[in-house]
Amino acid sequence: LAQGSERASPSARHVRAAVRRPSASAMADDKKEGKKEEEKKEAENQKKEAEKKKDKRDVVVHPIVLLSVVDHYSRVAKGTTKRVVGTLLGEVTDLKLHITNCFAVPFEEDPRDPQVWFLDHNFHENMYAMFKKVNQKERVVGWYSTGPKIKPSDLDIHELYRRYCPEPVLVVMDVQPKDLELPMEAYYSIQEETSDRVFKRTFLHVHSTVGAFEAEEVGVEHLLRDIKNASASTLAVRVGDKISALKGLSMRLKEISSYLQQVVAGKLPMNKEIVYQLQEIFNLMPDQDSDELIRSFAMETNDMMLALYLGSMLRSTVALHNLINNKIRNKKLKDGKGEEGKKAKSEEKKDDDKKDEDDDKGKDKEKKGKAKEKKEDK
Repeated sequence: LAQGSERASPSARHVRAAVRRPSASAMADDKKEGKKEEEKKEAENQKKEAEKKKDKRDVVVHPIVLLSVVDHYSRVAKGTTKRVVGTLLGEVTDLKLHITNCFAVPFEEDPRDPQVWFLDHNFHENMYAMFKKVNQKERVVGWYSTGPKIKPSDLDIHELYRRYCPEPVLVVMDVQPKDLELPMEAYYSIQEETSDRVFKRTFLHVHSTVGAFEAEEVGVEHLLRDIKNASASTLAVRVGDKISALKGLSMRLKEISSYLQQVVAGKLPMNKEIVYQLQEIFNLMPDQDSDELIRSFAMETNDMMLALYLGSMLRSTVALHNLINNKIRNKKLKDGKGEEGKKAKSEEKKDDDKKDEDDDKGKDKEKKGKAKEKKEDK
């Protein structure tokens, strides 16, 4: 009877087929929902990455740390290819990681095999215990190295410092800087998924600056007084600062061009953040072909040259005025000296005349006295 009913009613077959096979609109809706879910997942992943980056605080290195690292290097590894390693101490203030102190740690590594190294963690623990007695606020925040770049064994050393600090920071110091830039770079370690589906830790570069408290600024100023040339004028110092700034800018531009060339050649992977920042830089640059910009630059240069011209004219006028005043003053002094000399000479003559008269009177008296004596004798 069921077979007969199916044969007799073909509409039932179409109904069953429609129920079994979903329509094209339902398929499209499912695809849209899947795309939306994927987009949501990507957005969540991006948020998580942004939160991770926010957790990596900016690093502020204080001057005493720089001086201690240089002193450690000069005592242990000066004139050699070795590097020195030490522990960084600090605290988090103003949502930034302030590295306020450090101490050296005995460290040795094989120059042939960089994976063979030794770090005396017992010495580190004893030193930190003594530092903690002095200042309770300072805690272990990471370690430093005079690389001057990252080396293969740094990840292993970083894992060792993870025992004392959950998120240690690595500060690579360049004790002999050749370029005009800050001699340090700060890194955190993060998990990165590689092509072989194995998570591996890599270093993430973070922003680092040099900062100081008020008491440290006083000490730095006293040190800079001995370093700076006291004979140099303020204008020479300003010109030197401008030249160093331009040299630093040219170096940055060369680095950007070399990076872009390597990305185009396929030697380096493209970093979207770097490309976005470069695009923002180019967007902020003015359009040098516009007539308004050219006219404004010409007006600015003309105004500046006019001010310089007026300043030079006033300076020359004041110099001539001072020269004339000096000549008049010198002439008056010479005339005064001549009159004074004449007066002095006249006074000397009068004195001489008086002396002569007195001498003559004395001689006359002597003659008279002698004449009287002769008369009395007679």
